[in-house]
Amino acid sequence: MWRRILSTTSASARHHFVRSSNNTNTNTNTITNLTINRFLLTSSTSNVSNPFQTTAPLFSQQSASASASASVGKLRVEDVMPIATGHEKEELVASLQGRDLLEMNHPAGPFGTKEAPAIVQSVYDKRIVGCPGGEGEDEHDVVWFWLEKGKTHECPVCTQHFKLEVVGPGGPPDGHGDDHH
Repeated sequence: MWRRILSTTSASARHHFVRSSNNTNTNTNTITNLTINRFLLTSSTSNVSNPFQTTAPLFSQQSASASASASVGKLRVEDVMPIATGHEKEELVASLQGRDLLEMNHPAGPFGTKEAPAIVQSVYDKRIVGCPGGEGEDEHDVVWFWLEKGKTHECPVCTQHFKLEVVGPGGPPDGHGDDHH
């Protein structure tokens, strides 16, 4: 909001200065341009504090070099975020190793047929999948369904076939076996 006010003020001030200086000679125009620049500089660096301060990126060059020297050349999760646990820690470890832990969340590939179904990766034995259809005119509203290990699923709208490929430890997504019911 403050930037918008400052830019509006700066634009109206520039218009006012330029309009008032149109009837003067060249030396006055030069002085007016200097005045405009000085006014814009002071108005853009006013004492109004911005409530939204930008923060440094998580893996900035400074933090990487500082923590690398502390841990003798190898960056650890504890150096980046000491309180990271669970899935957040797994994501940080993967990003420090240069791989994307969640690359399986955006599957892309050819249209799945019965002979060659579209492969969707999962860490668990089943996963919710959304089918947007084919490209162009074959697109449809996203249809959501459960995709299970060992079974193919056919989209009821576009007849695209999907198959689940387990790339992790497997098991049910809720962490409980089905035998506890």
